[in-house]
Amino acid sequence: MKIATWNINGVRARIDNLLAWLKESQPDIVALQEIKCQDDAFPRLEVEALGYHVETHGQKGFNGVALLSKFRPDEINRGLPGGEGDEQSRFIEGVFTLGSGAIRVCSIYLPNGNPPQDPVKYPYKLSWMERLATFAQDRLRLEEPLVLAGDYNVIPEPHDCWDVKVWQNDALYLPPTRQAFRRLANLGFVDAVRASTDATPLYTFWDYQAGCWPKNNGIRIDHLMLSPEASDRLLSADVEKHVRNWEKPSDHVPVVAHLA
Repeated sequence: MKIATWNINGVRARIDNLLAWLKESQPDIVALQEIKCQDDAFPRLEVEALGYHVETHGQKGFNGVALLSKFRPDEINRGLPGGEGDEQSRFIEGVFTLGSGAIRVCSIYLPNGNPPQDPVKYPYKLSWMERLATFAQDRLRLEEPLVLAGDYNVIPEPHDCWDVKVWQNDALYLPPTRQAFRRLANLGFVDAVRASTDATPLYTFWDYQAGCWPKNNGIRIDHLMLSPEASDRLLSADVEKHVRNWEKPSDHVPVVAHLA
């Protein structure tokens, strides 16, 4: 099974790239982030024509997440628990029954949090991460394969950015951010990419500005975090970097994990 995460940065603007990538890569389950549209505006028919089931949790013009799958989910849950009054569409969970049992896949678009001195934005990021850890801990009790896939807006380690001096005061790299991310690892979740390779540099995002892509001035912020039951099945993981070179690309590229 091939599970992917991709911040598409506007699904209607990137629909040609999305369709081309689905045909080329053939993922079984895809977690999309930043679809930037309401549910009824998602280009569902084009994706369904390729054999994918589509589930969305959209928002007009901002945020929005989706799950695409080659098989129909048994259950869909929208919105991260614990956020009463939180209207931002950043979380969707799908449960899929396969021959060997159930697997849960979540598409996550974690808040950016910048500027960190903002009295609302950075506390919202940290509280969202706290809610995610609580959710993950609860789901671990089910002892099922679980994949927390998405744009975490977290640079885990110094080698996950092109110049740590540039990012050291950014909300994506501040110590509380990285500590909150490590809490998932402490619960037993495994970073699929880092479990597969120690290669550096290895990035998943390059800003559109300042020639970041041709200079390879990137950061690694898109992650597939695997529960123990999922990590036991991990065969390999890849960053499909070539997609960033396509016409009208997203500033993120797909990250994929192959599970037995």
